[in-house]
Amino acid sequence: MVDSEIPGDGPELVVEARRAAEAAYAPYSEFRVGAIAVAADGRRFVGVNVENAAYGSTICAEAAAIAAAAAAGVRRIETVAVGCLDVAGCHPCGNCRQLMREFEVARVVVQDGEGGVREHSLEELLPHAFGPESLG
Repeated sequence: MVDSEIPGDGPELVVEARRAAEAAYAPYSEFRVGAIAVAADGRRFVGVNVENAAYGSTICAEAAAIAAAAAAGVRRIETVAVGCLDVAGCHPCGNCRQLMREFEVARVVVQDGEGGVREHSLEELLPHAFGPESLG
């Protein structure tokens, strides 16, 4: 776990992510997820999961929040918070972890499954990540 002075208190961000999850479109799995991406300047961007009958076309909440930040010109995201409504806890999938690596996310805050909040560094969640420097 990581201690940080990055904008946004972890528990507060997870509450905000859970609030966002109420708008998720999850008619197939009923697994509603919300995410908040916090830019270096403190701006917050909201994302929710959007399912599709063709499951591979589903958009994760974390990816939606990062895409919203990117559309606003953000290229470095300090924190991504993830909250869910229909299960006890949730962590980002592998694809979202890789996307977080692209935007240099420093901290990932998640609902831990035991009624609490856990903070992780991205290195903790995605060790030995592939990044721009890997391209030589």
